[in-house]
Amino acid sequence: MSTIHPSPFLRQALLADATTSAACGLLMLLASSPLSGILGLPEALLRLSGAALLPYAALIAYLGLREQMLRPIVWAVVIGNVIWAADSALLLVSGWVEPTRAGYAFVIAQALVVLMYAELQVIGLRRSTVATA
Repeated sequence: MSTIHPSPFLRQALLADATTSAACGLLMLLASSPLSGILGLPEALLRLSGAALLPYAALIAYLGLREQMLRPIVWAVVIGNVIWAADSALLLVSGWVEPTRAGYAFVIAQALVVLMYAELQVIGLRRSTVATA
């Protein structure tokens, strides 16, 4: 496997993603009922999404604090972010939910932020160096 010394940029991108994911996850998990009314999204969807974000945030925070990391693991984070954003777009066009305007704005905004983190993580990967044995 390809082990890297992460660039400071990659560490910051991972830790920023972790912080945002944890905050958003806690918000969706703990305030799913009032958010459901405001956003027009199902309470269960918000609660489940929030619960899924918390272990993800812990994983990438741990990763962002490592002196070395496996390049494929970081790529898995990037790909996961892209999939999350694509699923968010799919949610809006699928007809499965009927979000309010605030709901559309929320889903689109978080998808764009997730794509931004994916791009920043790719830039950070390019700036990282290969670890020698």
